[in-house]
Amino acid sequence: MTLSKLAVKNIRKSIKDYSIYFFTLVIGVIIFYVFNAIESQSIALSVSKRAYETIELMNQFLSSVSVFVAIVLGGLIIYASRFLIKRRNKEFGVYLTLGMSKRKMSVMLFFETLLIGVISLFVGLILGVAVSQLMSVMVAGSFEADMSRFNFVFSPKAAVKTGIYFGIMYVVVMIFNTVSVGKCKLIDLLHGDKKSERMSLKNPIVCAVIFVLSAALLGFAYYRMINILKMNDVKQVGFVLLMGAVSTFFIFWSVSGMMLTLFKGMKGVYFKKLNSFTLRQFSYKANTMVISMTVICLMLLLTIVLLGTAFSMSRSLNGNIKKLLKCDLYLYKGMDVSEDVSADETESGILKDLSDNGFEADNFSDMVKYYVYGEDGLTEGSYCGEYIKELTDNYLFVREENLLMIMKESDYNKVAELIGQEKIDIEGDEYVIVGNFEPSLEVRNRLLKENKKITVNGHELNPKFDHCINGMVSMIGTPSEEGVYIVPDDAVSEDMRRYERVLANYKEGSDAQKAAIEEKLIGILDMLWDRDASISYKTKEEMKAASTGLAAMVTFISMYVGIIFLIASAAVLSLKELSESADNVKRYDVLRRIGTDESMINGALFKQIGMFFLFPMLLACVHSVVGFKTANVILESMGSKQTIFSLLSTAAVILAVYGGYFVLTYFTSKRIIKG
Repeated sequence: MTLSKLAVKNIRKSIKDYSIYFFTLVIGVIIFYVFNAIESQSIALSVSKRAYETIELMNQFLSSVSVFVAIVLGGLIIYASRFLIKRRNKEFGVYLTLGMSKRKMSVMLFFETLLIGVISLFVGLILGVAVSQLMSVMVAGSFEADMSRFNFVFSPKAAVKTGIYFGIMYVVVMIFNTVSVGKCKLIDLLHGDKKSERMSLKNPIVCAVIFVLSAALLGFAYYRMINILKMNDVKQVGFVLLMGAVSTFFIFWSVSGMMLTLFKGMKGVYFKKLNSFTLRQFSYKANTMVISMTVICLMLLLTIVLLGTAFSMSRSLNGNIKKLLKCDLYLYKGMDVSEDVSADETESGILKDLSDNGFEADNFSDMVKYYVYGEDGLTEGSYCGEYIKELTDNYLFVREENLLMIMKESDYNKVAELIGQEKIDIEGDEYVIVGNFEPSLEVRNRLLKENKKITVNGHELNPKFDHCINGMVSMIGTPSEEGVYIVPDDAVSEDMRRYERVLANYKEGSDAQKAAIEEKLIGILDMLWDRDASISYKTKEEMKAASTGLAAMVTFISMYVGIIFLIASAAVLSLKELSESADNVKRYDVLRRIGTDESMINGALFKQIGMFFLFPMLLACVHSVVGFKTANVILESMGSKQTIFSLLSTAAVILAVYGGYFVLTYFTSKRIIKG
């Protein structure tokens, strides 16, 4: 029999035992192809120019991330191959006994690896092309593409990239297999399964002391991580992460060392059914996989936080588009308080500059021009008092010396009418605060409840309400309006003007006509900027593209890395468990000989595998609570926060992938222990 035929026979014989290995390779190929084919899918869809530019940028990020993903998958394949070779020790020993040289055995493994690689790559690409059509729907939904242009898409570029990366991985695996076979000794191959398991028992007192110290160190790391962004001390992030990783390692080390001793003391639990057998098996594996458990736990932590934060940010940014982008155009410029202010507003300002350069106001169907006022000495620090530190410590863009933003009541009501907010009515000695940045509003609400007075241009004003009004007076893609103070018209003077602003909608027409108006306007604004006119602008389409692009980029990249980490973690646990099940076949046979029924054996196996999968996940979930709190600091600065939806979506992904591997591992192990 030729070596190639023997390789085919070996694969056919063992494919069921190692279905998880093959399944993992196929899933890896699918994910690799799907995320690298996004650019080709977007070309086939009718997306805007800005959206396509964002997709191109996202594709560059995904290409860079793919290198990292390839390294992770390569390590996973090598790890899996190590267990597969160990499982076949006796088979290799028989080959050597029958006279097969190690060189020929290496060639046989080469054919096996090559064949498995080609099959998994072929199957993965077929399924990847199918799954990528669903990804096209996600891309279309994220960028509001025209689905009438949707058709079947195959990306040769993504297929070639997938083939190259996985080809390199398989070459590395072949080299690894050759080296492993070359180091084999015949006696170890033939009698490796008869070596007695010796688990060195750790001193439970030492384990308990190390556990307490590790838990204390982990608690300190939690505290530092929660406060590190608030204190703007990002240089400490690496040290705190290292502290958390080290404490995680010693928690696994200590718990695995004292677990069996603790359960032995609980005789009612330890001697119930097959618990003694199950706990000893689990304790042995936990002791021998402390480093692996630590790495898996940290990978699961990254997966949970990445997915949860990505889903929250995506949902929030997409929701902000409808909630915050109420106009087509937002223009603004700072004003020099020393310059003379014209009584006739049409003689100067933004609209005059536009008119002088060929853009008339009749291009707008609705338009409001207004001013934001400020008074020297009336700052965020002077108003918020002792509460200002709470804002400046947590949010980089909040400054104690910033002047309070003040608007006239009449100007605010014009803006409110344009964007669909409720108008306000205040007396001559009252003021109202309007904003939508929740952390800032919470601080101001406390002051309003204390009846905080302000003096504007010599007018002492009392709060009309004991709370801020949720709203806005500008157009920004995230809720970042810290607080605008609405005062009676006669409480301000024209020399207090700090900013001129314009909110407008283009006159009615087709999308193409509106796009033409905007293109002409932006051309003039860019020309004026070059002339130092300093008119800044934001358009609805520009901010919409930025928000959807950021949401899509964060979601796709986080899903890419998160799912790969999740698969790698679950696959390592599965392969280890399958290897252990194969090694323990004789032990399960002994249980059958002494009269243990099959349902009790299956129950013990289920508990053992369940504990094995749950062990790193429990600590990862504890870590993720702090991870989410830390991520919330970043999300809140963008006007977002964690939601139940994002947590449920993350749980669903983890349950599908991690739970799926657990179920596959259990049923495959159950078949293995039956011989």
